[in-house]
Amino acid sequence: MADISVYWFRDDLRLTDLPGLVAAASAGSVVPVFVRDSGLGGEWRIASASQWWLHHSLVALQHGFAEQGLELILRSGDTVEVLSALAREVGATNVYCSRHYQPWSASLEQTLRDTLSQTGVTLQRYPGTLLHEPEDVATGGGTPFKVFTPFWRACNRRPEPATPLAAPSLKAPAARVASEELSDWQLTPSTPNWAYGWNDLWRPGEAGAQAALNGFLDHHVPHYGDGRDIPSQPNTSKLSPYLRFGNISPRQVWHAAQSAKIEQPSSADSLDKFLSEIGWREFCYHLLHHFPTMPDEAFNPKFNFFPWGDDQERLSAWQRGQTGYPIVDAGMRELWQTGFMHNRVRMVVASFLTKHLLLHWRAGEAWFWDCLLDADLASNACSWQWVGGSGADASPYFRIFNPIAQGEKFDKAGGYTRRWVPELAGVPDKYLHKPWEAPDTVLSESGVTLGETYPLPIVDHKTAREAALSAYATLKSID
Repeated sequence: MADISVYWFRDDLRLTDLPGLVAAASAGSVVPVFVRDSGLGGEWRIASASQWWLHHSLVALQHGFAEQGLELILRSGDTVEVLSALAREVGATNVYCSRHYQPWSASLEQTLRDTLSQTGVTLQRYPGTLLHEPEDVATGGGTPFKVFTPFWRACNRRPEPATPLAAPSLKAPAARVASEELSDWQLTPSTPNWAYGWNDLWRPGEAGAQAALNGFLDHHVPHYGDGRDIPSQPNTSKLSPYLRFGNISPRQVWHAAQSAKIEQPSSADSLDKFLSEIGWREFCYHLLHHFPTMPDEAFNPKFNFFPWGDDQERLSAWQRGQTGYPIVDAGMRELWQTGFMHNRVRMVVASFLTKHLLLHWRAGEAWFWDCLLDADLASNACSWQWVGGSGADASPYFRIFNPIAQGEKFDKAGGYTRRWVPELAGVPDKYLHKPWEAPDTVLSESGVTLGETYPLPIVDHKTAREAALSAYATLKSID
């Protein structure tokens, strides 16, 4: 008699390249389950925008299983209790899953393993969300890397990631298993529907992920090297939400990029730059595994003494895209309206929050966590600390992005800024990123009244820069 196995889905919402699912399928019939545990993760439980992506990823996964005659089981409650009960209910001998690296994951998996073993059920955990396991990449001294470049070099010296696995043929259990209804979870907004239009922008799920990857490799890679910093152009992959929810695996991305190098040898350098971004994600997860307090505490302990401000009006202006700096406001509005923000602009708005406004990086981390479709604990925490100067391999705190210069350099023609800050659409390029310097006649002809139709800058760049450097100077005497 064939065994029955439970496959526990988390951030691996796909059917291909899933070693645990392949193993479960080879053992017999499979009961796939997703558990909604609202208590898991505390303040870092899945937030608003990500819930929208989760909903549509689960819909796509349901369709994928239905094509093989299976039903994705949905259950709510404490993860250990739900999975233990489900294993008893279906008579499972094994529960399979992909490994996770969040601060709470190891203890959760161990508790589940211990609980299942009491009834003779085994937890089988497989890799599947990273290219390399954190234990497999270390310095010559055996310690975790804290600088990205040598970390990525070490990764690239390792054997190449295994070839992605095809989706297995699955067998359903003889008896039907009860499931909750996804609609009852109310993961998508309704009143108001702040995600209106997102269905036209995104296609969550495995098919959407593959389409995004193929479209990027087929059409945009040749322009990625230099074009990835131009927010008005579609030169980036926009794969981050798909990777966040495991609609695609990093191994699939890595191997597809390697194949593209053979097909497009002239794009090899661009592809290496693209893969280094996959490497940054990898680096962030390795850091999170080895330093689990990273989302909450400064990696560099000196920054625990940094004199952060607490001006809620400034924070609100930043969140709403009303700072008076057009490139900053464009980014924040893109985030609110699409659940996404171009990576170059993410760095600009993060620098503005932490250095122009002297507000804690955790305030930005929390806002991004709530608003981003790709809100990923490792990347979010690591990247905010990088910009704020307190992280591993951090950008020096005294590197302060000039929002005017950034706008003029990376959005010279203003296509990005005018799209997201339409009240400035008529302002000439010369003044677009510093409208307060435009003559009154130019502003009048452009239909702009500063302080009314568009805000005046909430801080002066030069003054803010000097204040940031003065604040940073207070840390120099701390050992």
